[in-house]
Amino acid sequence: METFSSVLIQWYQANKRDLPWRNTQDPYLIWISEIILQQTRVAQGLDYYLRFVQRFPTVAALAAAPEDDVLKLWQGLGYYSRARNLHAAAKSMGGTFPSTYAGVLALKGVGEYTAAAICSFAYRMPYAVVDGNVYRVLSRVYGISTPVDSTAGKKEFAALAQKLLDKTRRPDLFNQAIMEFGALQCVPAGPDCARCPFAKRCKAYAANRVEQLPVKALKTQVKERYFTYIYVEQGGYTWLKKRPAGDVWQGLYEPFLLETPQAVLSAAAVKKAAGQFFEGVFPKNAAFVLAAAPVKHILSHRKIWAQLYKVALPASAPVPPGFVRVPGAQVFRYPVSRLVNLLLQKAGLL
Repeated sequence: METFSSVLIQWYQANKRDLPWRNTQDPYLIWISEIILQQTRVAQGLDYYLRFVQRFPTVAALAAAPEDDVLKLWQGLGYYSRARNLHAAAKSMGGTFPSTYAGVLALKGVGEYTAAAICSFAYRMPYAVVDGNVYRVLSRVYGISTPVDSTAGKKEFAALAQKLLDKTRRPDLFNQAIMEFGALQCVPAGPDCARCPFAKRCKAYAANRVEQLPVKALKTQVKERYFTYIYVEQGGYTWLKKRPAGDVWQGLYEPFLLETPQAVLSAAAVKKAAGQFFEGVFPKNAAFVLAAAPVKHILSHRKIWAQLYKVALPASAPVPPGFVRVPGAQVFRYPVSRLVNLLLQKAGLL
């Protein structure tokens, strides 16, 4: 019987996608692709990758860029800590990408999986990658029920992946193959098992347990939050504030944000709450107008209900601390969350 590795690589060579980061051994370019694809599908991430490496073709170019430029180019990808970590890591390199596993692993935002991928693809080092695709393939083919999010499960799958890895002949090819196999063939739901090259040896298929594997012990707790944004119109200007550390969208810009325990459902209620939260900013005669009706925005651990109100302020109104006064026509130049971008578009402000 052919080995798991040989079957996998044969499948890969016949079915792989032609992706730009697979046609290079530049560790910088591979690093960018791996960080983008951590929480993003290839179909969405490809254009971002191409724009990012065109704007920042080298470590030095990324390190020299202002953070706002990096975040603006990342806008819409989500998980913005990835972009901030990329920027910080680039600054720490001194212009040269690390050439050892320990050096790559020490980079901010790089864990064992990403370090293994970079070192394997760029330097052909024998480190097995273990991501969600790998967990799914191995758990099904080998019938492993150990939860992938447990300490024992992580150790078990890492050991199995390392054992299966062809350490002497192209470990990079094996890693690319198993990740691609999970992305295209052994997909989370409804895989075409009858046409799978492992159909005769897959324990999950034989036991009719394909949809039950891999196993996760923990369930994500989703928290609901209620946001009301207030867009100030002051002549041809508006006010924006950069979000602080410790919450979603750190470092991105937004209008006034009013977060409440429950939804605020009327202009009068918004005006009252805004007066309490932002005392002295909005005059008593200020008229709050709904500009974008509530929308639902889903994040990995949060469900956000958000709406946008507009309010016109006199030219004499001072800009509150922490805000910047910008031309309304230039708001598009600032990095904002996908949610803020959507609300501004719905309101006709972008």
